Amino acid sequence: MPGLTTTLELAGAFVFGLSGASAAVRRRLDFFGVLVVAAVAGNAGGVLRDLLVGEVPPAALRDGRHMGAAALAGVLAFSWPRAVERLRSPVLIFDAAGLALFAVSGTHRALEHGIGPGVAPLLGMLTGVGGGVARDLLLVEIPVILREDLYAVAALAGAAAEVAGRLLGLPPAAGTATGVALCLALRIGAIRRGWRLPLAGEAGPRGPRGPDAPGPRT
Repeated sequence: MPGLTTTLELAGAFVFGLSGASAAVRRRLDFFGVLVVAAVAGNAGGVLRDLLVGEVPPAALRDGRHMGAAALAGVLAFSWPRAVERLRSPVLIFDAAGLALFAVSGTHRALEHGIGPGVAPLLGMLTGVGGGVARDLLLVEIPVILREDLYAVAALAGAAAEVAGRLLGLPPAAGTATGVALCLALRIGAIRRGWRLPLAGEAGPRGPRGPDAPGPRT
């Protein structure tokens, strides 16, 4: 359903643009810098997806609405930063919404290009995480995908739910809503409750620390 996919992508570009613009405002970038970060955060995932499936030029460069949605988000965040900051953790909240929308829309696009149901969720995940990674790299931060809380896993779960809905014959809107809701719930849960995957060496009893053991000493 191209119309549904485009709607998801435009919504994702807007909310990911808000996440990038909010982070740029916090870093006290000028108006141009805020717009650049918003545009990159709002469209990087979609551009990566289109290049991987051979859709050239990418939709973000063919259809001005994608850049326009991200630019609008940048203008709003720059013009009314206090209104945006009233939300708790606005960058993370907008990022979670963008992650969910792009993960599902990326899966849609992959299936439309004939990519199998086993690989389509991976492409959806890459679409979802691309904007956040690009935003963090522009602002010289450790990308959120490399931190401890759930990020790529949430995107992959939402993308897999979208594929499962397609395989089960659910109406497209139902599968899409399920995928977006699952990804968003996992990501918000990670933000609010600290859900994360176990770290290497975390499980099991702690033995005596040897001279070559990693980690800080006291």
